[in-house]
Amino acid sequence: MNSSVGMFAVILVNLWMGSYSFSSLHMSVGNGKVNVVAGATGYIGKSVVRESVRQGYKTIALVRSKDKVESNKGKALYGQFFDGAQIVECDVCDPAQLTKALEGIKSESGKIESVISCLASRSGIKKDAYAIDYQATKNCLDAGMANDARHFVLLSAFCVKNPWLQFQQAKLKFESDLEAQDKMTYSIVRPTAFFKSVSGQLEVVQQGAPFVMFGDGEVTRCNPIAEADLATYLIDCIADKSRENAILNLGGPDEPLTMKTQGEMLFQSVGKEPNFFFAPLWLFDAIIDSLQWVADTFSSEKFENAAELGRIGKYYAVEDMLTTEPSEKFGTITLQEHYDRIAVEGQEYDPYTTMFAKAPKD
Repeated sequence: MNSSVGMFAVILVNLWMGSYSFSSLHMSVGNGKVNVVAGATGYIGKSVVRESVRQGYKTIALVRSKDKVESNKGKALYGQFFDGAQIVECDVCDPAQLTKALEGIKSESGKIESVISCLASRSGIKKDAYAIDYQATKNCLDAGMANDARHFVLLSAFCVKNPWLQFQQAKLKFESDLEAQDKMTYSIVRPTAFFKSVSGQLEVVQQGAPFVMFGDGEVTRCNPIAEADLATYLIDCIADKSRENAILNLGGPDEPLTMKTQGEMLFQSVGKEPNFFFAPLWLFDAIIDSLQWVADTFSSEKFENAAELGRIGKYYAVEDMLTTEPSEKFGTITLQEHYDRIAVEGQEYDPYTTMFAKAPKD
């Protein structure tokens, strides 16, 4: 009896220290079932791959190029996330190639339990949005249905609730297709915001520049979610029957955070006195209207895209990304904890959210 208790205590300690995995204790939820992750090298996708492996799924990471993951640079960037996963090279924009890839996965590994799409357009402009947020994601659904996959998990976005941007329309178009089909069960997860989307001013603040906000800094509120917490929620959707055929709004554990509060938290993390610059909201309208006039007058796709990027910026400056219901808040990692970490470790480079971080060298 005492030896059993002692062994259990050792297991608990080792779990806490990371020496055991849940799969090694035969406690894994996945139990070797096949889970396919599209968008596997993305900000959220790579964390989803890691969590899928951790929960015991036979995890297939779809990547456009294996070299992106298996080169020395790729191993440095993705090694910790892809350990234990099988990498399959496939272009999700090619429906025939994608369907064939899933056929191969099914033939080699058995029935596909789930397909998780973490695909998202990088820029949000119309062409990219409909190519990725709609069509490439639909290709994943079609390939899953063609190969008798059971469940589809979609990483969507909370902002589609009030859609006046092209990428939101593209996401909603796919959501409609997903809800209309009856061959796969589904979970549509709409996170409020990612931590990286509210961390873009870290480097400039560290260099002594002011934190830029719009209006009085109190216009909008949000409760963003950590990538690790979001990944856990997405993987949990595979086995959680209560999340089947449902749209799930999701935020992190923080109370509502204004942009000014976020700035104060960031200054605290970098050890500097708060220094703010308040930009008037009318600047957005002036810039957007000017760009749209040029686009309309000269039928310019370039200026149309620029105007859309301006609208995206304005949207997040005036719209809340906030969940308040307890059932719509998930995770344990707070934004302050995230800021404290990246203030020391730095953050992953992203040309769309990181203002002046240096891109990694080849």
